[in-house]
Amino acid sequence: MKRGFFVTAEQDSSDEQPYRRGNFSCVYEWLEGVDSVLALVEELDALRQADAQHRYLCTLDDISQCSYTCGHAGQDDRLYLEEPDDDDESDIDWDDPAQEAAWEQASLQHRVQQLGRPELAQSWDQVCGTLSTSGLDVKALLQANHEPDALLDEVVYVQRIPVAGDDLMIAAQPNGYFSADWDTFQNHAIIRHLATQHGYRFFGMGASWMGFVRPAPPSANQCAQLVADLKDLYGRKREEVFAHAGWAELQQLLQGQRLLMLGYVENMAESLGLEDED
Repeated sequence: MKRGFFVTAEQDSSDEQPYRRGNFSCVYEWLEGVDSVLALVEELDALRQADAQHRYLCTLDDISQCSYTCGHAGQDDRLYLEEPDDDDESDIDWDDPAQEAAWEQASLQHRVQQLGRPELAQSWDQVCGTLSTSGLDVKALLQANHEPDALLDEVVYVQRIPVAGDDLMIAAQPNGYFSADWDTFQNHAIIRHLATQHGYRFFGMGASWMGFVRPAPPSANQCAQLVADLKDLYGRKREEVFAHAGWAELQQLLQGQRLLMLGYVENMAESLGLEDED
């Protein structure tokens, strides 16, 4: 595993680096040659243990698309911090790296505050059944959790985020831009529910998939409760999805591992190259 570090905005030497920061405002490190999600989680855990002031979030699938949709998702009226007017004395000089960095941090904290507003927050129950899914998507969930390493892109970005909780890391990487996908507030509800009800910590987000990990694999009873929730999340009012035989196989699979990978976009099966056999 090879790594490289992004310079600060003040140093402003991005032309010397092989990768751009994209729309990941808190990114400070990239990793190459990562072929194991568990190894990646261990890397993030080591960073967490050495730095209690920050949380660490990594990218997963399709980093270019993830950056693109992240940028647009951040323009959501509920998340976007309005820039000062041109005639305002506090107008930002975008040619000044220090001012730009300060604005990015102010924007991050604004998104954190917005996620905490009760009138904007979504509940798990509100999110259940809102993603258009089919039986093929159950197969996609099964495949992604059977082969989580396949969700890694050639390069993984790691963000170093000054937030108080793991669920708030999504403020640094808002996603769910397209109208048929789960948006940032819906994904935040899922992240919170999995943490409080099932002991899974949010650690990664790609263009189509989110990654979660727990300290140890769930027990048989815990896994049954988890899959019951996932069936409701993806299959509420969709009998084809809710009654799909793949859930039983997923329950057996998850019982033996710490990782959980969940899709949050309408075309998550397509993102894995799956096609309807019909």
